[in-house]
Amino acid sequence: MPGWMTSVALAFLSSVSWGLADFIGGMKSRALPLLNVLLPSQASGLALISVFVAVRGEGAPDGTFAVFAVLSAVAGVTGLAAFYRALAIGNMGVVAPISACAAVVPVAVGIATGDRPGALQAAGLVLALVGVVLASREEVTGEGGRRGTARGTGLALISALGFGFFFLAMDRAADGDVAWAMLVNRITGVAILATAFLALRTPVRATRRDAPVLIGIGFLDIGANAMFAVAATEGLVSVVAVLGSLYPLTTVGLAALVLHERPHRLAQVGVVIALCGVVLIAAG
Repeated sequence: MPGWMTSVALAFLSSVSWGLADFIGGMKSRALPLLNVLLPSQASGLALISVFVAVRGEGAPDGTFAVFAVLSAVAGVTGLAAFYRALAIGNMGVVAPISACAAVVPVAVGIATGDRPGALQAAGLVLALVGVVLASREEVTGEGGRRGTARGTGLALISALGFGFFFLAMDRAADGDVAWAMLVNRITGVAILATAFLALRTPVRATRRDAPVLIGIGFLDIGANAMFAVAATEGLVSVVAVLGSLYPLTTVGLAALVLHERPHRLAQVGVVIALCGVVLIAAG
């Protein structure tokens, strides 16, 4: 298989893996306390990347990669916690696309530091913002009902910010070495979650029956990260970024198929517009 075809296949599979992990994580967050889902799933991902780094046998790179890896963990854990909670209380078909607007953050930071977005990115920014506004509107119920903000919207926006800053910090950290950046990121993330678990005295409600699912979430997430990283080195980043940004389609599709969750028509339009904006931003 040619390198570009391998890249496309891996990028697509990474989006499916991310979307599946998000759906399962959101489902488990409806049944278990949030930290009961996050801590074991992130710890399983840490175990997997630790084994890989150990088997590979290469030392840590020099430089400030660890600082950015730690920052990426703070942003990523914040984003993931907000995202899973939003998926637990809101309509997944609305929450997931709003969270995907994390792609706006790197572009916005670039503009603030002097960059000028291209035509595609500028159009994508406008579409993403318009789509979020439409998707976040709650359906009117009853006569004289008013549209409010859909449940989970605020958390979805927080997750978008968290993921966006995660992308920025991880990009800097990965310049040293992708695997070591991911390892430091996971060590920091698990430490943050474990500290929160103890400080908040979170009840342990997960049982042995939940363990395979929680471990699977972590494996799907870290596997998606790895596939995306390989795809980015094998093919055009513009193509890989677009395919990887399609992960909400899996979450939305599973929510419709399994949970029969379908946003109202205005929100559906907003979801489509927001996803188109994300694709344009990634393509730009």
